[in-house]
Amino acid sequence: MTMRVMLLLVAAGTMALGQPIPAPEAGRFYHGSYPGGVTGEEDDITVRDVQNYEQVVGRKVEWVYFSNNWYADRRFPAETAKWIRDHGAVPYIRLMMRSIDHETGKPEKQFTLQAIIDGKYDEDLKAWGKEAAAFGSPLIVEYGTEVNGEWFGWNGSFHGGGRKDGFGDPKKADGPERFVAAYRHIVDTVRASGAANITWVFHLDSAQSPEAAWNRFENYYPGPDYADWIGVSCYGPQNPTDDEEENVSFRDKFDPVYPRIVKLAPDKPIMIAEFGCTTGYPHVLAEDWAKAALGDILSGRWPNVRGFSWWNERWENDDNPVHNTTMRVQDNPALGNVFRDTLKAHDGDFANIKKQ
Repeated sequence: MTMRVMLLLVAAGTMALGQPIPAPEAGRFYHGSYPGGVTGEEDDITVRDVQNYEQVVGRKVEWVYFSNNWYADRRFPAETAKWIRDHGAVPYIRLMMRSIDHETGKPEKQFTLQAIIDGKYDEDLKAWGKEAAAFGSPLIVEYGTEVNGEWFGWNGSFHGGGRKDGFGDPKKADGPERFVAAYRHIVDTVRASGAANITWVFHLDSAQSPEAAWNRFENYYPGPDYADWIGVSCYGPQNPTDDEEENVSFRDKFDPVYPRIVKLAPDKPIMIAEFGCTTGYPHVLAEDWAKAALGDILSGRWPNVRGFSWWNERWENDDNPVHNTTMRVQDNPALGNVFRDTLKAHDGDFANIKKQ
């Protein structure tokens, strides 16, 4: 064993590099967060944002979630990752290979799945992987956030959809099949660059759009060798002006999804990578929605769920401030109290990544 490898193992604490972050035992959980930035691009978070969240909820986070937007910078986000590690948490990086921010429902023009498969960005990915390896301690990374939703350009709608005559296996829908090939290519390229310190997450949404059989998340799954954890987004109302039909509990959204995930990947731990509910929605209080969601998660209702992170963000929807979305615990004292009281009541149910 080289001195460099020994140093990397020491930096990882009790965890050996080359192994995914282990799941805590059933009934115990990791607590993480996207702490919220200023621009809405999810790449401008600061340690103060994390501290503000932790101060309100009364518990440290095990990971800090943020975006690495390739329209801004294709390099490994070393500076952000370093201060997250210095804070005592694991960096959780959304590898957002996209050319523009928030172009909902439009195809990706640059970082297409086929361009990734063809190796057009291999040099960027190799450099990214080398920097990730040099970071020298555990990382969590995902590509293809909420892949079964057409709000992101890697959804199969933009890459062949349900057709079966344009790519690969004629028995499989081209859109999801291309995603699987691109996802595997990314992971293989980054791993070949030495980044054995990455835990890879396959991230789906509890809803799907379009509502077509070919777009089911099962069709996008890259396989057990390429996904260490399964991540899920499961939101309540996100806009104060949403219709009353958006008033759906976390339980009612997640219950139909959970058995499908377990059937697809029975040995993989699940994290609620994103969940949240806005303050100001007239049909349910954010604190009530969150209390029920946290209660169900921490009750063990879904045994394979071993972690969760609240989406602690706010943004403007139009020119009327009353319509602004905020899921931030520091903006709503009642919501903050729900988190503080619930997490405190379950104090013994939380796990520390470095001690696993």
